[in-house]
Order: sequence, then structure tokens, then C-alpha cells
Amino acid sequence: MQQAERAVFDIRRGQPVHISGPEAGVLVAAVEGLTPALINRLRVLGCEKTRLAVTSHRARWTGIANHASAAMSLLLPDGIPVSEIVDLCTARHDTTPAEIADRARPVTPLESAALAVVRASRLLPAALVTGTGPVHREELAALIKDGTILDVPADQALALASSPRLQVSETSDAIVPLADSEESRFVLFREANGVQEHVAVLIGDPKTWPNPVPVRLHSACLTGDLFGSLRCDCGEQLRGSVREIANTGGGVLLYLAQEGRGIGLANKLRAYRLQDQGMDTVDADCSLGFGADERRYEAAVEMLQTLGIDRVRLLTNNPDKVRALQEAGIDVADRQPLLGKLNRHNARYLTTKADRAGHFLEELLRKA
Repeated sequence: MQQAERAVFDIRRGQPVHISGPEAGVLVAAVEGLTPALINRLRVLGCEKTRLAVTSHRARWTGIANHASAAMSLLLPDGIPVSEIVDLCTARHDTTPAEIADRARPVTPLESAALAVVRASRLLPAALVTGTGPVHREELAALIKDGTILDVPADQALALASSPRLQVSETSDAIVPLADSEESRFVLFREANGVQEHVAVLIGDPKTWPNPVPVRLHSACLTGDLFGSLRCDCGEQLRGSVREIANTGGGVLLYLAQEGRGIGLANKLRAYRLQDQGMDTVDADCSLGFGADERRYEAAVEMLQTLGIDRVRLLTNNPDKVRALQEAGIDVADRQPLLGKLNRHNARYLTTKADRAGHFLEELLRKA
């Protein structure tokens, strides 16, 4: 996995990487951060025309594919501006322009591997690719040999998406008194690939925690947690969970680096703009190429296991969190609702979570 994990950093820096299969390869660049110079570099180093690989979610939303498994590859016209490529991946389209849609096909295994690397990079899930053939051009071969362009086996790239674990390790800790719990300690956990860091907030004295231990899995939300955005209820849930855990004898809040249900802040802001055009939160995410909820909870499970917690009272409205812990062997002995306040800015968001994701929000929505 080492080469694939290194590729994540190159892709995020706007550098192309090469993905190699048994008989051929592709040069890959992320659409996010794309420049005319990077497009030209792919054209010069590759031996095929440039294509755009998009996920099945984006393909369905733009009418290119009608079934769940069809991530698609679109042949791009020569000279297409960067803005139009980005638009193909982000804008609200009922259909894709005919000259592109007519030349679309399902992705190849190498293109699927390219998408896996870009998705692991937490960028917009779309990749610019060009084939390199069984024998590389001389310049490309030299760049791969000297390490300027990283060469990644396709099976390693695909494994990034299918890995069943996100290994984390305890990195540092300190006492951090909080307004609602003066006896609190922050413990930082870092994923093995170095991309993400998560924090366990230990509230109260672990020696006197109740059994089951009150636990909150909280996905980071810059807009709600820090700035008090009215578009969601995240900030209220964060502060409410600290108060509740402290008032019931202590426990743990896991602050997980999964902004925007796992799509990242940049894409969450893109989704907000689509919501302002009439989409709900699920459709907005899917139209950008993501699933309805991209979060994973392996890191949370490993953090709880490291802390010696195997039986919890989970503060959540989300059935997926209950299911994820139970399937990993954590005993969810009880679930406690955690409700924020309904307002005119978050009413549709909360209704969508209840109707389309099954969140337990009936009590709150009855007040609407």
C-alpha cells in the first residue's frame, strides 16, 4: 500500500501519478486544482486522448448511466477549457452535452483505480486520465524512473477504497478544561497513512465512568461547531453532548475528521450552493459524485478499543452509527437521542436526514 498512500499526497499537491496494470497504464490527475499546464502535461506524456472518469453517482445524476455500478469515462474534446471540465463534475446538469455523452463508456479497471486514488485524497471524486500503453514514451519512462512521477500498481490503488480498517495510533494528549466539563482530557489519534487526525475527548474521571460508558461519535463540522451555522444542528449536538456526558458521570466524545458526512469542507460548500439551487442535502452530495453518506467508523472503533471501551450508551440519532459499532463488536447497550433546535434554515436538512437516511428525529420534527 505504500506507493498508493504516497500517491494521495501527490494528487493533493496537483501532481500527476501513473497507475500501472499488467499490460498498460494511465496517467492520472485530480480535477480539483486542474490547470491548462497540467492538462497539456498529460497530453504530452500520454499516448491516448484525455478522458474524464466520474463516479456512478455523478454519472447517474447527469444522465450518462442509469444503474448503480456504472462509473463512467467521458472522452473530452481537444482544447476543452478547465472551467468546462470542472463544470462537468460540479454543476447542476439534467443532461451532459451530447458531444461528450455520446462518447461515454464504463470505466476500465485502470480508470477505476484512478478514481480510487482521487477519492482517497478527499478531493472532488473525478479524475482526468490518459492511457500510456504497454511501452511508455521515453520522457514518461525517465520521469517514473527518477521518481518525479510516482508509479502505483493498480491493485494497490483499488485497495485504498476496499481496505476494511483505518489503523490509528495514539499520538499525544493533554488536559483541556471545557466550559461544560472542567475535567477533560484530549487524546489525539492519527491514521496510519497520515492523512487524518481524530480526537477523543475524555470527560470526567475514567475510573468513575458509568457502565455502559456514554459515548458520542461526532463528525467535524467547521461551520456548525465553530461558527454556529444555522444550516445544521451540529454545533448544538456537539455542545449538548459534552454537557450530557458530564452530567451523567463522564464518558467520551470522539471528534472525527469527517467534515460534511465525509466529503470534506470544499465539497460541503459546493453542496451548499447546490442546495441553494433547490437540491436537498443527499441529492447535492450525490450530484457531486459522492454517496449519500461517505463516513466510515473504523477509526472510531479502534479509538474505543484503545481506550478499553466495549460497552456504550451511544448519544446519536443516526442508525448507521449504532450499526457500525455493533458490527465491530462494540455492545451498544442503549441509544440516547441528541436533538438540536429546529429553525427555518435547517428544517429541510433535518427532514431529509429523517426521510432519506432514517435518522431518529420524529420528536424534533413534530414541532415543525
